[in-house]
Amino acid sequence: MTLSAAPEWAFSSADGETNYRNACEQYPAQCIVDLAVLRDNMRHLVSVCGGPESGTAVMGVVKADAYGHGLIPAALAALAGGATWLGTAQSHEALLLRKAGIGPDRCHILTWVYNGVNVPFGELIKNDIDISIGSMAGIDLAAAAARAVGKTARVHVKVDSGFGRNGFTEESFDEALKKFVAYAHEGVFHIVGQWSHLAVADSPDVPEFVASTDRQIEHFNAFTARMEKAGIAPEIRHLANTAATLNRPEIHFELTRPGIGLYGYEPDPAMGTPSTWRLKPAMTLQAQLGTVKHIEAGHGISYGRTYLTPDDTSTAIVPIGYADGIHRSASGFDMEGAKHVQKDGGPVRVMTSEGPKLYRVSGRVCMDQFMVDLHGSCSADELDVHEGDTVVLFGPGRGEQFAEPTADDWARAAGTISYEIFTCLRNRIPRLYLHAADVLPPEDLAKLDPATLL
Repeated sequence: MTLSAAPEWAFSSADGETNYRNACEQYPAQCIVDLAVLRDNMRHLVSVCGGPESGTAVMGVVKADAYGHGLIPAALAALAGGATWLGTAQSHEALLLRKAGIGPDRCHILTWVYNGVNVPFGELIKNDIDISIGSMAGIDLAAAAARAVGKTARVHVKVDSGFGRNGFTEESFDEALKKFVAYAHEGVFHIVGQWSHLAVADSPDVPEFVASTDRQIEHFNAFTARMEKAGIAPEIRHLANTAATLNRPEIHFELTRPGIGLYGYEPDPAMGTPSTWRLKPAMTLQAQLGTVKHIEAGHGISYGRTYLTPDDTSTAIVPIGYADGIHRSASGFDMEGAKHVQKDGGPVRVMTSEGPKLYRVSGRVCMDQFMVDLHGSCSADELDVHEGDTVVLFGPGRGEQFAEPTADDWARAAGTISYEIFTCLRNRIPRLYLHAADVLPPEDLAKLDPATLL
């Protein structure tokens, strides 16, 4: 009998159970995304901003395929939770949202990353997608596109308040303002917004960084004053990311842009855990074990012999690897291996006859698989661990100390952040969606691939 370390998934119908079985046959790993959790996270973020009548709207940031959760399902869940804006970095994702039937009567969409020389400004404008402009080249090209399609472009002016990334600097802003004013008077631009991005709002425990955020806010307000003086006062200002949405209410302004919070994670462990902020991770990454076998003490595991088994033991293969987005940097080493260093690998929850246990990546993560040492000469037999068992890499748990690993735990093992853990997951891992029919009205449900619904 195979065991499962995953929850007992609540299928909505016999079709949902069939979809699950089909996904397990298709690939030995699955991403399970709970749309009710996404909706509820957004509801909470809306309430943090004062609710729908507060004057502060909330954007669901769904860039990067909704942080790996799936662009269209996550966007619809965010709207169900009260978001009235959606945001994507890349233009093609903004256009995909409109193509899916999320019209301008339902929400505004903002896109902000592009090469100003090669971008489908005309198509964006025709589809009522708001455009961020933060470069001189972008101003003229967007204006030319608006003239060509005969429609006013909705523009958000991006300013560099101290992040050092996109946006006009204080020195270049006067030249930019002249162009914005001229195009606004011509009628090709509607100056909707002014925005910027915070660098260290997720580090409230570092006084220097708190002061840096204060300075960014001052610079942002100074940019606003210059726009007002030029006669193009922004209707909507937005500066708050997830961190500032949660801990800087004074800069909620007319719009906030929570990203990672929608998916149920805190921006940085320095801010606590998801539960600190009443958020819940929406994704569970699970896999089915491959080969389980006994090997002798001193046996090398994986490339480089960086991990040698300390005793006679059993090992199990988890059949996904760095080609799936499992970070090679989450490999596990031991003092006996070639590197002679102790480094904990990424955590894996395995169900045993004694209950759930936490094991770790042993040796280097391979392209399509990694191994775990089950620790003990007869552990696989004694613990009832077998090929085909479902294990959990991360989900909405309490943490690895409870054998409930999260993306934060994998981030620590890989030396990165939770964002990278899920955005790197490749699409060859099927995405499956829980509670879709509970969250979405029939017209939205019809926008999703029925084979993905549990």
